[in-house]
Amino acid sequence: MASPCDTRGRKDFIDARPERHSRWTRQFRRALRDERGAVSAELVIATPLLLLMLLAIVQFALWSHATHIAQAAASQGLAAARAQNGTSMAGTTSAQQILDQLAAGPLRDAAVSTDRGAASASVRISGTATSVVPFLSLPVHAEAVGPVERFVPELAGG
Repeated sequence: MASPCDTRGRKDFIDARPERHSRWTRQFRRALRDERGAVSAELVIATPLLLLMLLAIVQFALWSHATHIAQAAASQGLAAARAQNGTSMAGTTSAQQILDQLAAGPLRDAAVSTDRGAASASVRISGTATSVVPFLSLPVHAEAVGPVERFVPELAGG
């Protein structure tokens, strides 16, 4: 008696075998199964994205630093402009001195405008953060507003 695994003489088993594929079909299937070079393709895609993310982080840090410098200069200019005998020119000069000392790298094209009225003074600084990412220009704005210092005599009868 023949064993169940014995296929000799069984025509239905021979007919059930898949057809032989052409040489090109076998090579195509082998190429699809082959994963050689997959790491290189992933690296080609991932590396520029990683570098772009790194540049974006550095760009945000530069923009944040430029904003802090502009805010510090605006506060310093406001302190000079709102003093009892201060002027808007004194506020502009003070803010510009701070910008000259601190903003040589991260803040470009800084402009200072100062207003001083009878009751309040304001200093506005605008410019552009230094660009690390090509074709990206981030604006920087800072403003400081406060009341003007004035002497109010104390009434004797109060």
